[in-house]
Amino acid sequence: MDPKSLVERIDEKACLDFLSQMVQHKSHSETEGEKDLARWMAKELEKIGVAAELQPFEDGRRFNTIGRLKGQGGGKNLLFNGHLDTNPVTEGWTVDPYAGLVDEKFIYGIGVSNMKAGDAAYFCAVKTLLEAGVKLKGDVILTFVVGELQGGIGTLAAIKSGITADYFINSEPSDLVAVTMHAAALSYVIELTGDTRHLSKREESVDAIAAACDIIPRINAMTFSGAKSDVHRSINRGHVGVVHGALGRDLEEWRPPQVSDFVRLKGSCRYAPGQTQEGVLEDLERELRALETRFPGLKAKLVPELIEGRPLMPPFEVSPESRIVKSINAAYEAVRGEKQPTGAITPTRFYGTDAGHLYHELGMEGIVCGPGGRYNTMPDERVDIIDFLDMIRVYMLTILDICEVAE
Repeated sequence: MDPKSLVERIDEKACLDFLSQMVQHKSHSETEGEKDLARWMAKELEKIGVAAELQPFEDGRRFNTIGRLKGQGGGKNLLFNGHLDTNPVTEGWTVDPYAGLVDEKFIYGIGVSNMKAGDAAYFCAVKTLLEAGVKLKGDVILTFVVGELQGGIGTLAAIKSGITADYFINSEPSDLVAVTMHAAALSYVIELTGDTRHLSKREESVDAIAAACDIIPRINAMTFSGAKSDVHRSINRGHVGVVHGALGRDLEEWRPPQVSDFVRLKGSCRYAPGQTQEGVLEDLERELRALETRFPGLKAKLVPELIEGRPLMPPFEVSPESRIVKSINAAYEAVRGEKQPTGAITPTRFYGTDAGHLYHELGMEGIVCGPGGRYNTMPDERVDIIDFLDMIRVYMLTILDICEVAE
């Protein structure tokens, strides 16, 4: 059967029903619900003839679901990677976040974009190939991990267990663009200590809030040293996301006539492959020393925000000439009749994904490409139905190319 006939075989309703059932599992991160969904995914894999296992980590408190479709030999092995756990529901929803509602254009639900649609797309791609009787030379490994929201601990556990392949596809929501590079993430805390006075003697003070107002736009405009190219520099970004300022380290707010003498800023930086955490921190330190010069008497302290048990997500990069990139580009063009946007593309270039761990720990070539994105992590989170179905088709063609059909 030719590839065009195969992609036309997908049962669109069954695929949407499957994704809807995934949404109906309340798999909030680090809850019993994520375990329930992992167990359900293992059973669904076994139903379609894919060997499945629950892979425990963190002393058995959490586990991934790993599926393996064994090939007949002679082809390349392809690994799919996505996470099952979701963020909690926020305010502002107008539909039931757990119903898996489908209308004429969208499928809705918490986590449907981040990233159950990606998980369901590669499951349905393999299911459709198996139902068509396709046998492959290479293996297809389906990893449904948890803990991506805690820095990728599930994928790191899978890597530690020996999971590997020749190529990978990470299905984080990219609106079907092929992401060949994304940044590493580094969180930090900055403490600004000034010298308070009553507003009547403000000229004698060192105003920590005024200093914060000076430094925030400078950080937000930063790029970092050591970028290998303009493309690498384009995924540099400094950001301040939290500002607290008042009196003293306890941030007392009851005395507004006094000049604030303490501000705590929290933020995050994004930097490219080839740049380092140490280099980013040195660049931030230089900005803070210059701030102290502009505000004599100010003391500025920088501390990386490292959370125990939560690894930093490293950057990811793959050559646009890699076979996996060319394969998914060709599959996209066959499905949509146009060239696939490919590269370090906004906003996905500022993401952190488990692709960074697969790239950093295993040196594996891969691509980030998944359905969803434009309505990601927002009230009435949703995915365009056509994007979900086309992603299944693109994954099917990529599997056929990378793993090859066995005679």
